[in-house]
Amino acid sequence: MMNLRLIQTEQEAPPSLHGRAIDNLQFIRETMERAAHFTMVPGWGMVVTGATALCASYIATQHTTPRSWMLVWLVEACLSLLIAGVAMWRKASRAGEALLSKPARKFALSHTPPLVAGALLTIVLLRARSYEQLPGMWLLLYGAAVVCGGAFSVRAVPTMGVCFMLLGAVALFTPAMFGAWLMAAGFGCLHIGFGIYIARKHGG
Repeated sequence: MMNLRLIQTEQEAPPSLHGRAIDNLQFIRETMERAAHFTMVPGWGMVVTGATALCASYIATQHTTPRSWMLVWLVEACLSLLIAGVAMWRKASRAGEALLSKPARKFALSHTPPLVAGALLTIVLLRARSYEQLPGMWLLLYGAAVVCGGAFSVRAVPTMGVCFMLLGAVALFTPAMFGAWLMAAGFGCLHIGFGIYIARKHGG
């Protein structure tokens, strides 16, 4: 009879305080990770990217053929990705945060599809020799990528994306001669302006 009571007591014993504390801490941590914003957007990296884009826009205007103009901007795109990656890594290292956190993964997964769409449409437009549509399409889909990724970042990021989309819409419905100016305004000036704001407000 006593053995039966001991078994019932052990089965009905509440979970230990230590076990409940661990469960609560895990729940709090997961909740904070889900609610956290991706703050590793590199402000000063965006400023450098904007400066290189202004240089690229000037160099591109010196090229008379569409293919050479496009080549300048493709080189600039690769350079921008390299600068952004290094700047993001340095900012995360200074803050002691991991680049593969849940907010970072959500940012990347949301940011990537419009960029992939832009790459595929670039190939299509090049085959069709519709070079004059490239500035508007690039600005529009880059802006869409920034808006999508910015849903998991600070408020300035999606705002910048909307500005890119507006410039892209203008570029699509204006004469091709304005494309170079709009590219400089977007990839150059917008990156520099928002980059300075993000660097000052969100730690570099």
